[in-house]
Amino acid sequence: MTKVVLTLLASAGLCASLPHHAHAELDVVALKGTIERSVATDYPKLDALYKDLHAHPEIAFQEEKTAAKLAAEMRALGFEVTEHVGKTGLVAIYRNGEGPVVMVRTELDALPMEEKTGLPYASRDKTTWQGRETFVAHSCGHDIHMASWVGTAKTLIGLKEQWHGTLMFIAQPAEEIVAGARAMLADGLFTRFPKPSFGFALHDAPFAYGTVRYRVGIGSSSADGLYIKFRGRGGHGAVPQATIDPLMMAARFVVDVQSVISREKDPTEFGVVSIGSIHGGTAGNIIPDDVVLFGTIRAFKPEVRAKMLAGIERTAKAVAAMSNAPEPEINLAEGTKAVINDPNVVGTAEKVLKAAFGDKFAPSPPGTPSEDYSEFINAGVPSMFFNIGVYEPERVAAAREGNGPPLPTNHSPLFAPVPEPTIKTGVEAMTLAVLSVFDQQARGQ
Repeated sequence: MTKVVLTLLASAGLCASLPHHAHAELDVVALKGTIERSVATDYPKLDALYKDLHAHPEIAFQEEKTAAKLAAEMRALGFEVTEHVGKTGLVAIYRNGEGPVVMVRTELDALPMEEKTGLPYASRDKTTWQGRETFVAHSCGHDIHMASWVGTAKTLIGLKEQWHGTLMFIAQPAEEIVAGARAMLADGLFTRFPKPSFGFALHDAPFAYGTVRYRVGIGSSSADGLYIKFRGRGGHGAVPQATIDPLMMAARFVVDVQSVISREKDPTEFGVVSIGSIHGGTAGNIIPDDVVLFGTIRAFKPEVRAKMLAGIERTAKAVAAMSNAPEPEINLAEGTKAVINDPNVVGTAEKVLKAAFGDKFAPSPPGTPSEDYSEFINAGVPSMFFNIGVYEPERVAAAREGNGPPLPTNHSPLFAPVPEPTIKTGVEAMTLAVLSVFDQQARGQ
């Protein structure tokens, strides 16, 4: 047997139940079985927590009730909990002797959108967002993450004879606007509390439940915000020659900016500009004075990002110049950088997770959505960020083969993970990942 497995299993009393000639994979599977039994016992409470969180979501920096629920769960497990870190975030610490500090992060916030899943626990809650009333929904799956986070904490406490060190479980606000991680760091996350030796986070995604996907190096894209106001001269729609039409400029920009992607950026490198919101005008027969566009800019590599930002600004100014309009107001706001997974952390967890999940644990290409977990990595926490699936394997296969409808993705109003297998996989994978780095440190590697 490998030293990894001996260390993990000895205090659990599992070695005696395994044949002396057992291979490492069988030993890790036995440990996974212990975790599975623990999660099965705890699952009814996790399911109730998940459905409560799902039915009552809160958006960025409004997650007061959500954070309070998680704080109560963690205090009941024996964690020292500090609330209101980074406005609505919380930090839960559990000390178990000398050893590394291992951070596990979840997100708290939901999205300002209407859920259309028809689930019995679907959200019908509303709030005010950017000055207007909106529905709120956990259509990104952060409620799955929170339930898995609590389940992982409970499981690790039950296995505390097997590891030594400090658990640092953080619940981060405002991930959807890539502002919560930065807010927690600014509020002293790594000065008021121990700085982690290692960090882990997971995210659900539209592939088969029971499976785990990971990557070394680039794990997600950078994200920047786009705000452009085209200024014109308003007037009657029947007399366009007396106006400078900002709607025409906005329409031209939406099309022309894509040439930055198709003709200036290396086609083998990832980069995307998407315009998600256009505001202008009040009536069909009035040309407005100005039009505002909001969008998002994504890339994996800094040099690609820089080329795109320069091209976007140049295109916007050129569009205005073509219309003999004033120079537009342009704000390309930096959001967050790409998540970069640490090869050593991934390599350590990979051995255990591969033995536990077999071919259901596999590498995947980087994800194009962005994640402000990168702020913690850039603050000096070597990390692994991985994904878990949410849908029935048969449904996934049918969609892939064209025999079934497309799968709703994260941020779709129809996004509806299958709770039990998804949460159980999240707990099992995260628990094993955390144990892998505790074990590595215990052996001085």
